[in-house]
Amino acid sequence: MAPPLSRRFLLRAAALAAAAPSISHTATGRAAAAVQEAQAVTAVPTAWSVQPFALDDVALRPGLFADKRQLMLDHARGYDVNRLLQVFRANAGLATGGAVAPGGWEGLDGEANGNLRGHYTGHFLTMLAQAYAGTGEQVFTDRIGTMIGALTEVRAALRGDPAVLSVAGRFGTAAENVRGSYRYVDLPAAVLGGAPAITLSAWVKPAHDANWARVFDFGDNDTRYLYLAARNANGVPRFAVTSSGPGGEQGLDGTAALPLGRWSHLAVTIGGGTGTLYVNGSAVARNTAMTLTPAALGTLANNWLGRSNFAADPVFAGAYDEFNVWSRALSAAEITELQGARAADVSAGRGDLASYAFDETSGGTFADASGRGLAATLRRTWGGPSHPGFLAAYPETQFIDLESRTTSDYTRVWAPYYTAHKILRGVLDAYLATEDARALDLASGMCDWMYSRLSKLPEATLQRMWGLFSSGEFGGIVEAVCDLHSITGKAEHLALARLFDLDRLIDNCAAGTDILDGLHANQHIPIFTGYLRLYDATGEARYLDAARNFWGMVVPHRMYGIGGTSTAEFWKARGVIAGTISDTDAETCCAYNMLKLSRTLFFHEQRPQYMDYYERALYNQVLGSKQDKADAEKPLVTYFIGLTPGHVRDYTPKQGTTCCEGTGMESATKYQDSVYFKAADGSALYVNLYSPSQLSWDEKGVTVTQTTSFPREQGTTLTFGGAGSAFALRLRVPSWATAGFRVTVNGTAVSGTPVPGSYFTVSRTWRSGDTVKISMPFRLRVEKALDDRSLQSLFYGPINLVGRNSATSYLQLGLYRNAGLSGDLLPSLTPVAGKPLYFTVGGTEFAPFFEGTEDPTHAYFRRSEPRVILGNSDSGVTNPAKPDGTTLLDEIWAGAPFTGKGALVSRVQSTVNAWVSAGLLGQADGQTVIRTAQQATYAP
Repeated sequence: MAPPLSRRFLLRAAALAAAAPSISHTATGRAAAAVQEAQAVTAVPTAWSVQPFALDDVALRPGLFADKRQLMLDHARGYDVNRLLQVFRANAGLATGGAVAPGGWEGLDGEANGNLRGHYTGHFLTMLAQAYAGTGEQVFTDRIGTMIGALTEVRAALRGDPAVLSVAGRFGTAAENVRGSYRYVDLPAAVLGGAPAITLSAWVKPAHDANWARVFDFGDNDTRYLYLAARNANGVPRFAVTSSGPGGEQGLDGTAALPLGRWSHLAVTIGGGTGTLYVNGSAVARNTAMTLTPAALGTLANNWLGRSNFAADPVFAGAYDEFNVWSRALSAAEITELQGARAADVSAGRGDLASYAFDETSGGTFADASGRGLAATLRRTWGGPSHPGFLAAYPETQFIDLESRTTSDYTRVWAPYYTAHKILRGVLDAYLATEDARALDLASGMCDWMYSRLSKLPEATLQRMWGLFSSGEFGGIVEAVCDLHSITGKAEHLALARLFDLDRLIDNCAAGTDILDGLHANQHIPIFTGYLRLYDATGEARYLDAARNFWGMVVPHRMYGIGGTSTAEFWKARGVIAGTISDTDAETCCAYNMLKLSRTLFFHEQRPQYMDYYERALYNQVLGSKQDKADAEKPLVTYFIGLTPGHVRDYTPKQGTTCCEGTGMESATKYQDSVYFKAADGSALYVNLYSPSQLSWDEKGVTVTQTTSFPREQGTTLTFGGAGSAFALRLRVPSWATAGFRVTVNGTAVSGTPVPGSYFTVSRTWRSGDTVKISMPFRLRVEKALDDRSLQSLFYGPINLVGRNSATSYLQLGLYRNAGLSGDLLPSLTPVAGKPLYFTVGGTEFAPFFEGTEDPTHAYFRRSEPRVILGNSDSGVTNPAKPDGTTLLDEIWAGAPFTGKGALVSRVQSTVNAWVSAGLLGQADGQTVIRTAQQATYAP
């Protein structure tokens, strides 16, 4: 998430809003209405009764979060950003400097042909912006500057016609087509001249081993053509000519693959019914029945170097030095001469039909030296952007395809507006961190471009697009566009945000109708954070109602104990938890986006459960998704966190550069973003999380230093500095803090009764040196799966404890054996000496989920209490159960905490009597249980 809006930022936004340009073109429907409405929007979300502090207002101090962040900062410093920029530069036809694309989702050879490439660069920019805000280190702003400068050059190149990328050639200079540039050379229709005999000759330096990429292809379509492919299906050169499609091809096939990164000479001659293919001067194939010639084909419409008449074939990646066409079949000796010199310098001379030396070092036109004046033109297969604001690492074709698509196919269209969101968010965060005007211009231009596309589409088309799984996913783009609108004030930007309304989702959630079953989780979670920002901008209650109700459909009904949600990326039916346990649970992006939604909801409505959830997901899934290992090349973040027994976390998921690694980079550089909030009117300071940190509240002239090793310490200390200031200190009392929450100020206990799951307020004039101490003893508890009460997870305070055991079936654990009178299950576990938060039970060590190890873990276990054991005294009586799974011991301990042994024994007696009366327990066994309870000794 971007740093919150500073006073200076808001003043600048207000000025920009006042100077916002008028609408530049006609919009229709919802877009037109939103443009008019946008004129009244202010830069400050007046709906936020609570506001966050900027990242640079809260400094992390040594501790768990600082240690995790340091690992990610090492990655942010060490990774070569030119690798990220490679796909952008390639798409624009710019030199890539030899950089190798990251691969995985960011590479053309990755999943779905790299259709998501560019998204990771946006994540990386956001990470750098947050790293700079959190540390102030110049290295991060320097890297931002490099990336923003490069992206500015990319957009400028995309705005213009393709220009030659000149490189060293076989003899002089050459023209390079970088893989991913989708560029080719378009020759005039007269190039073959209808010749009855012909020679075509080219020097090429292939850069990629894709099959069927064309050195040249002259044809009308996929029926009538003449081509030379650098590689056929067998990986060797192939020449073919036909007037009746592939089945009628007369062909010549080479015998060996062309080497990559080296110059090769290819020539084809046709004359007297014989065709010959030469590779580096040697005849490698001859066809004496080649009756088709250019004369037979006639004038052809498409005469291309590097592009195929078959749309699915790849564009040639590599360089061209010379291309010549003669109206005769050169002899073998003449072909041999071409190996050592340019055509102009050997007996054959330049091609009399066409001759291109590719000596040009600028522009997009190649001169023809044949004397026929057939200048060639460098073009893009996709033409070019529809708007000058377009910025992407691939052509605009995915956006175009989506507008008519009715079914999802991520190999064709993979969430283009999702990728646009990541890039937009990244450049916007870069601007907010560094005030680089180029970054703001990039962000504004992207939104101008998107508005120009989407505002022209019918409402029904938009609803269909956004309802498509994967292809129509747009991530958190609404939030980013609203944030940009608060800076620019451009009416079109707010109108753009509203064009992403998915009415079926909004209306059902606003009405409290749960339609989440079967939906892709992370496609929908970030939508609601955006809709909250639309509520801020428009005041339309349906956006807020939908977001609030949606949150309640996920928490707790589709939430695992660690705070994560989704199985295999999707939601199942409400309340099904045990039935969804798999090795593909809890996609990490989902937790990231649920945290953003929770904090944004809290800005509107200070419901403690939002921050209770925030603590749960942050301290467990988010921290645990980052491996505790430094790596400059990889962020080492999970994609899924499998919850099956014995699961080992995978910190290098899929092929790499995934969405979850992207959000993981962001999470690890903004751990401090929700530790403290402030009331919008400055009347209160909220302490939401207990984490070693220091807050600088400049408006109050106050600093607050939090000293703790939480969660390894069961409490914290707040020390005030600076000028005196009166405000309410609101301390979150976690819902798990049932063992007490005690507060002292300067050594004196504060009166009042803190209630778990609320905020406890201390109001006074705070002066330098004031100290607030908070004690919140942890208890061990279990949380039961909603659909299977015997499947449970173990928590100590806020921390999920996982068993480290290689078994692949659920561990069977009993925990009532030595439960304390307080109801705390901790006495049934054995602490591990010298290792805080480590315990053993049933022969298995349990450790904090947040530790990023590669140990096999058990986040859930099977509760097994076969006999009634109280205070370590075994009654020998079988622990009976009701049809719903509730056992006798469950019902006894549901009465905890007990004021003493007598209260516990009384509970045992009343429960036993009820079970005996219900026929669930025999009279004699009941008396045995009561005697055991009376004779046992209990922990406090």
